[in-house]
Amino acid sequence: MNDPKDNLQDAATNDVEDAVIDVMDIESLDTDALQIELDKAKAEAADNYEQLLRAQAELANQRRRSEKQIEDAHKYAAQKFLESIIPVIDSLEMGMQAQGDIEQIREGMALTLKQFETVMEKFNITSVGKPGDAFNPEHHQAMSMQPHPEFDNNTLSLVMQKGYLLNGRVVRPAMVMVSKK
Repeated sequence: MNDPKDNLQDAATNDVEDAVIDVMDIESLDTDALQIELDKAKAEAADNYEQLLRAQAELANQRRRSEKQIEDAHKYAAQKFLESIIPVIDSLEMGMQAQGDIEQIREGMALTLKQFETVMEKFNITSVGKPGDAFNPEHHQAMSMQPHPEFDNNTLSLVMQKGYLLNGRVVRPAMVMVSKK
């Protein structure tokens, strides 16, 4: 049988031998090589941190540019419409200064109206509300209902004020009178 003292002594000897090996391993490590590895790791970490800061700054700049572009788009959205409507305004101003008979003035007004309709068509602005059209509560505001011999039930018999759609969306509903039988 093994003596417990021998086992204890063997264990202590093994621990001492392991400690000596560990010390020898540490001594065999080159501190200069470790320092070089540490310096490389520090440099890589600093480079990565710098790249992170640059990426964050670029994202912040991109966000500011996008916000400025959106702000400008809202601010100047009507510019193309205004550029198209200015000639109509010019025509109206010239018509106000016109002298002559009423037929010439009416002819000038008709040409100006045609210019205006062209601009509206260009920007997909359409008018709604013509006598004989079917009543559409989304596009028409019924002012009253009256019997009318020429029109079917629930059709427009009179348009008091045209309505307008912008790209199919109601800007102003037409004020109309609806026929009933």
